Amino acid sequence: MTIPIKGRRIALIGGAGFIGHNLALKLKALGADVHIIDGLSVNNLLYFASANEQVENRKLYLDIINQRLDMLRKNEIPVHVQDARDYHLLNKALKDINPDVIVHLAAIAHANKSNKDPFSTFDHSLRTLENALDYARGNVEHFIYFSSSMVYGNFTNGIVDEETVCNPLGIYGALKFSGEKMVIGYNQVFDLPYTIVRPSALYGARCVSRRVGQIFIENAFNGKEIMIMGDGSDALDFTYIDDFCQGIIKCVERKAARNEIFNITYGEARAFSEMAEILKDYFGKLDVKYVPKDKLMPDRGTLSVDKARDLIGYEPEFELKKGYLEYIEWYQELFDGMK
Repeated sequence: MTIPIKGRRIALIGGAGFIGHNLALKLKALGADVHIIDGLSVNNLLYFASANEQVENRKLYLDIINQRLDMLRKNEIPVHVQDARDYHLLNKALKDINPDVIVHLAAIAHANKSNKDPFSTFDHSLRTLENALDYARGNVEHFIYFSSSMVYGNFTNGIVDEETVCNPLGIYGALKFSGEKMVIGYNQVFDLPYTIVRPSALYGARCVSRRVGQIFIENAFNGKEIMIMGDGSDALDFTYIDDFCQGIIKCVERKAARNEIFNITYGEARAFSEMAEILKDYFGKLDVKYVPKDKLMPDRGTLSVDKARDLIGYEPEFELKKGYLEYIEWYQELFDGMK
């Protein structure tokens, strides 16, 4: 059964970030009444604008974030600037919006930062989630939670599906898996309909999260070396943002997504060395350096998307070369516009 997107009121908590603003724009284009709740502090405007933070590429990332906010304004998507850690103020904001669907994105979306600062990670991930869940029970039709491929830990056979036993490594994966259990618990106790999605290695326009594909491109444009952890053979299921957003939209509009967990990825792992080769083809020359792999980074691979394909009609379209070239060309236009 399909539920029309048009006219549905959807609240994206933590929705002014890389994933959220892309999703908001696509939902709005389909006629949804989209609202964003975001404190703009985690990897966002306030963080990069603060003189107290020592960050790379400050001006570039502020320009990118302002692009996001301008696009949201032009598309009449309201941004409610509110810290989701505050139970009472988040509750008030959600009551004012009165959403049919909540999509929970708020988190520290970086494994290395999570392992270095577990308190902040807990605060921005589980605290915000519990606050959102407590409003959602009895008030919304559907709650969508963004988990991570990191919940699986090491991919012992190079491929995982949703039935694979989860054994996360480090703080980030453990907190994401804890979040899944909280969401399922609210369904068991309060009958809150949910969908849990597990993305992997997302990339695409207007990201400031210092993800691997982003760092590679920025270093290539600036004539810096590309640093690859390990020998280059390690592989991730790189997923273009348009594919991921398509998957979330399918989750919103298909009743078959209710009370299910889905891998929403491209569905095929590619090695870091292959990503570097795409850059070499574009730039002609690239200086690659291999460095030791972080011991808390699990051996990953392919996430099967067969379940999402069968139940909700998810069909990813952007294999790495296609999606990564689009991402490189977006950066080319961005840098050309700054000259």
